[in-house]
Amino acid sequence: MQPLFQNAGATTLRFLLLAALSIALMVADHRDQYVEAVRSALFAAIAPLQYAADLPVRGGEWVADQVTTHQALQQRVTELERENLRLSARQQQFETLRAENDRLRNLLDAASKRDERVLVAELLAVDLDPFRQQAIVNQGSRAGVYAGQPVIDADGVMGQVVHAGPFTATVLLISDPDHALPVQLNRTGLRTVASGLGEADRISLLYIPNSADVEEGDLVVTSGLGGRFPANYPVARVAAFNPRPGEAFAEVIAQPLANLDRSREVLLVWPDEDEEAARRALGDEAGIELEGAPTTDVPGAAPDASPGTTAPAPAEDPATAIPDDEAPPAAEEFEP
Repeated sequence: MQPLFQNAGATTLRFLLLAALSIALMVADHRDQYVEAVRSALFAAIAPLQYAADLPVRGGEWVADQVTTHQALQQRVTELERENLRLSARQQQFETLRAENDRLRNLLDAASKRDERVLVAELLAVDLDPFRQQAIVNQGSRAGVYAGQPVIDADGVMGQVVHAGPFTATVLLISDPDHALPVQLNRTGLRTVASGLGEADRISLLYIPNSADVEEGDLVVTSGLGGRFPANYPVARVAAFNPRPGEAFAEVIAQPLANLDRSREVLLVWPDEDEEAARRALGDEAGIELEGAPTTDVPGAAPDASPGTTAPAPAEDPATAIPDDEAPPAAEEFEP
């Protein structure tokens, strides 16, 4: 068996020589930088080994960064998509508000052209059944709304109030089959009656002779007759004029100017004082109490008499009273 340290003396000698060489190189490098070039060459020689040893670590870090970056990008894209959705929804609200402001401006512009008192109301519901064309507005008798009150939008007449509750009111649209409106052709002044057909885009003009001067596109406005709608409000435009030989009147179809199925805001109109007085006078002459209209003083009635009650009989004038002794005798009771 060979000894473990066979050349112990030679090994010790080589160790001492290498230690002395190392000390000499350190002293030389510390004082005169003689081994800088050698160090650089050695670093260049071992650089590939360093990169090769560091490659697995760098590769792991790069993969982790890529995975983290992809997840972060996905999360960021998701957040941006949600933010875009929220902004789109808000933009739609802004568009709706802008459209609403435009409609209100149009309503106010339409009202400013006239002297009547008006009130802006919003539609709560619209019923466009062929047999019933009505709408509900969010203003009622507490705001002064009354039955028979005209209702318009920014483009034309919509209808009239048929029932006024405390906070809401029911509007009968001009397209309702039971609605009739006195109108006239703006170009010729021909008077007629506009009646609903149960369709939001068509009304009929009644009692127009076959020989009448009517053209497509003629503007139809309120005539002011009937004491309910003020005069000269736009109602419709003539869409078709069809003479019917052998019959007394032609078939005339008009298209309403008001957006009966699209309006969101409407105007409740109070006629001016002269037209209101004429409306009441017509109601008084006909012996009809106008529904929803404020009561007026009637000569001979008690100041505090409420509508629908009988006024107390006036006191006898002493100058015209018949004395008791001149009064005709009462009829005697007949006894069998």
